[in-house]
Amino acid sequence: MRVLSALLCALFVATLVSAQEKKETEKKKDPAKAPAVKGKDLVAEAAATPVERIKTLKDFKVELLYSVPKETEGSWVSMCLDPKGRLIVSDQGGGLYRVTLPKLGEQGVKVEKIPANIGEAQGLLWAFDSLYVMVNGRKFESGLYRVKDTDGDDMPDQVTQLRKLNGGGEHGPHAIVAHPDGKSLVVVHGNQTKLTDRAKSRVPATWGEDHLLPRMPDGRGFMAGVLGPGGALYKIDPEGKEWELLCVGFRNQYDAAFNAEGDLFTFDADMEYDFNTPWYRPTRVNLVASGGDYGWRNGAGKYPAYYVDSLPTTVDIGPGSPTGVTFGTGAKFPAKYQRAFFICDWSYGKLYAVHLKPQGSGYTGEFEEFISGSPLPLTDLLIHPDGAMYFAIGGRNTQSGLYRVTYTGKESTAPATEVPSTPEREARLKLEAFHGVKDPAAIAAAWPALASEDRFLRGAARVALEHQDPAGWREKALNEANPTAAIPALLALVHVSAPCPAHRKPSDPPVDAARSKQIAEALSKIDWSKLNGKQQADLARVWQIYLNRFGTPADAEREKILAALNPVFPLRDRFANAELLPVLVYLQAPDVAGRGVKLLASAPTQEEQIDYARALRMLKTGWTPEQRKEYFQWFLKASTFKGGSSFDNFMANIKRDAVATLTPSELAELKPILEAAPAQASATVSKPRPFVKKWTLDEVLPLVNQGLKERDFDRGRSMFAAANCFACHRFAGEGGANGPDLSGAAGRFSVRDLLESIVDPSKTISDQYQAVVITTTEGKTVTGRIVNLSNDNMMINTDMLNPGGSTSIKRSTVESMEPSKLSMMPTSLLDTLNQDELLDLLAFLLSRGDRKSGMFRGE
Repeated sequence: MRVLSALLCALFVATLVSAQEKKETEKKKDPAKAPAVKGKDLVAEAAATPVERIKTLKDFKVELLYSVPKETEGSWVSMCLDPKGRLIVSDQGGGLYRVTLPKLGEQGVKVEKIPANIGEAQGLLWAFDSLYVMVNGRKFESGLYRVKDTDGDDMPDQVTQLRKLNGGGEHGPHAIVAHPDGKSLVVVHGNQTKLTDRAKSRVPATWGEDHLLPRMPDGRGFMAGVLGPGGALYKIDPEGKEWELLCVGFRNQYDAAFNAEGDLFTFDADMEYDFNTPWYRPTRVNLVASGGDYGWRNGAGKYPAYYVDSLPTTVDIGPGSPTGVTFGTGAKFPAKYQRAFFICDWSYGKLYAVHLKPQGSGYTGEFEEFISGSPLPLTDLLIHPDGAMYFAIGGRNTQSGLYRVTYTGKESTAPATEVPSTPEREARLKLEAFHGVKDPAAIAAAWPALASEDRFLRGAARVALEHQDPAGWREKALNEANPTAAIPALLALVHVSAPCPAHRKPSDPPVDAARSKQIAEALSKIDWSKLNGKQQADLARVWQIYLNRFGTPADAEREKILAALNPVFPLRDRFANAELLPVLVYLQAPDVAGRGVKLLASAPTQEEQIDYARALRMLKTGWTPEQRKEYFQWFLKASTFKGGSSFDNFMANIKRDAVATLTPSELAELKPILEAAPAQASATVSKPRPFVKKWTLDEVLPLVNQGLKERDFDRGRSMFAAANCFACHRFAGEGGANGPDLSGAAGRFSVRDLLESIVDPSKTISDQYQAVVITTTEGKTVTGRIVNLSNDNMMINTDMLNPGGSTSIKRSTVESMEPSKLSMMPTSLLDTLNQDELLDLLAFLLSRGDRKSGMFRGE
């Protein structure tokens, strides 16, 4: 991370507030002087985290209303409101409780056990004179239940199962949400819940795994046998009889919420085992679009956000554990926070406010920490009719508590005005009306949108097409001249013409050889030179899906396809290369080995190198002895790479598959490299860069202010990687996870502030990103970030460059926790860059990774 990690600090640890907290103004002057939290303040019997250790924004107040007695009431993970404004809450491993809240400004809650024989709910909703309960259980059968008050005593008592669901555990069935139409509900299922029977589907039944080369399951075997499409959302009627599949492809979205304009959003989980691999995807906020596939597949098979057959993220958050979400609608907060999407992160103890802004037919947004604490395992939250926010902590048998958040400032809290809809959004909604419906008008309505630059609009058009009889649009797809429209149109045609082999049923007809030839000819006509990098990646991805579904072509057809694809490789775009190389490897292009190995050697990031190594592992032909040697030597270099818990096993699997392609003579020739110990990797790792000069802000700022012109994009990206920034930060769609995504940093900070945070990272240390020093009663000192909780244990990540490494500390042994006085970011690594390298790196950062920016010389 070395150079640019200074932008937003190094360890991004959970920020702690002292029990003897000084005034906020004093802390802003010098956060490093905040006093330590002592061990006696950290551990209290049967007490939830005190508010003195919880931070929130200026003019907001947090109150602890109730510490849940674990022995009798368990650990609360979900809640809802009943018609009288009381809370209904569920113990993760037990029953339901009703909580009567105090008036604003008062304390004291009344907790009553609900006698209905039901519990273990990870979703609760009061609607249609009933309590709906989504059981994700062991004592009770997983499924959707309806509970009614049948004897008029103001207490739900009659339990009826509406639908048994095949799933359980932390990735099982989750939330229930009221639909804005007032007639329906939306239910949320994680990726270990099998799709249930449905009367309707907005998602075309054309999904697949669609991996051209053998997909690697998780390195530790997690969910290895579970196929897509993953987590799903359904729209159902109040009786739970009619189920309509809305969208698929989530990992483990726990909750969802509608904004005031009627768009649905969710907060999906990451897979922390995948840190620092090209298939890692951060926790992310998603607009839940009709008919969409958000691309979860097990192991290394997850679809990147840029895939043409998936839908993009709205806001990447970073590592975490998503739980409850809600919009601020109805809160007596300033308008900005009434519109905010509030999302809970269980593991890092953070409640974020995500500020969404319409962009085209979708949204973009930024997020800020609204509340944070340690420990603060947030589980669920809601806005009460009294205008306050209420949230709960708990889960995994941790200490549970109930809190209230109110606004105490002077800004107006009048209801926020509705955000006007965009023309693109209205166009998307019109197209979504064709989802799940056969209507000849859909073809004419959808076709113009296939050429849109708006991914949600383009995706809605493709889904509308896939629901129609292909006889009505097949020829249009085969003859479409505009490549922007042709790519999604041909993708749709591939989807409806052949099922994915992993999902093929005995009743499916055999592959149509004539159709296969037609589609290949249409794809081959698209001129790669007239496509931008994103379109090239899209086209390569469609080739992957086509070959996966239609199979290996006959020799004559294979040669024609190679004639269209082989000459254009390699391309300029990193992601286009990552998608085209597997196609050429699948076709066993005779001369691709040398070009692939060259890309592997020159790729500046760990993730990009893994992409190429993973594809080349299946190439059997066209290798020279020198290329084989260079390829397998790369594994020695890769032994120094760091990642999540499955990382080493993933790397071992890549090497294992590659070794399986060797002949006996190649095995004998390469034996010294194949059996070399990882310790020998030091000879392959780049030497530290030499000192050039001591750069200061006063020297760098004038150089930037003179204007960044004719810079070198590729060298700027290489400098970002050489400084190890990609190891911790995502930038322009790639990179690590422990630090924040820096893609938008240029839009949030002035040039001077950015440069100052690089040159002098310790001058101003944000509370949000400050390292914490933990001292134990045993005399042990640990500096790091609290990343997980379980009962009394805290897991601390101590090295941003090794996200899979952590240290376990018992809370009962903590003597003190205090903020670090220094940034963990070194101050000298800009000093290894010459002036041109420095300016190229800054152009790369300030352009937000846009190769077409005017800062760079033309290609």
